[in-house]
Amino acid sequence: MIGDSMTETLGNSDELKKFLSDYYKGKSFEVLNYGFGATNILSVMDRITKETEHGRKFRPIEEIAYDLVLIESFGQNPLSEYGLEEGLRKQTEELNKIVSRLKETNPQGKIIFVAAISPNSKSFAQNQVDLTEEVRAQWVAERLAYIKSHIQFARDNNIPLINIYESSLLENGDGNPDYINTEDFIHPSPKGIIFISSQIADFLYYNNIFP
Repeated sequence: MIGDSMTETLGNSDELKKFLSDYYKGKSFEVLNYGFGATNILSVMDRITKETEHGRKFRPIEEIAYDLVLIESFGQNPLSEYGLEEGLRKQTEELNKIVSRLKETNPQGKIIFVAAISPNSKSFAQNQVDLTEEVRAQWVAERLAYIKSHIQFARDNNIPLINIYESSLLENGDGNPDYINTEDFIHPSPKGIIFISSQIADFLYYNNIFP
């Protein structure tokens, strides 16, 4: 699993492994969490091609004989320094490089994109950053733009997509606060972690990713 802190929050993936074991009786799964907090899409190629460090050392992903790699949307770490239009263009360029490299180094490995849970426009980053209502709305809109661009890239390139983002929306189109941690109002809550894990396991099972 490659991502930012939204993926890192899943930790040892105990919840995901439990859901997978419920579906795949008698099979065991090794889940490697390459979710590095406070990183953006431009950092992913290093994780693929080099030994990296995030609390401990991580092997280059391309040296691992993985069956599946999940690439999360990195929406919480947008490329703000470039402006929205240029940042989204760089995101697309980088995703092209990432997908090409993974296909080149592990042709048998499956690639699936994961769109993370939606932020909530009313509460985003409370207790973390002192934002006006207007600025909070701008921050959320920017992050949603990156998540939606990630989704569109998957669709345009026929890459399977686990669209947790859409599944996490309320009827009014805002992010469901039940899935968001009430300490920082950014990361998944315990309920959110279970929700994300079940969404991934459901998708893998019902789409016959592991026959």
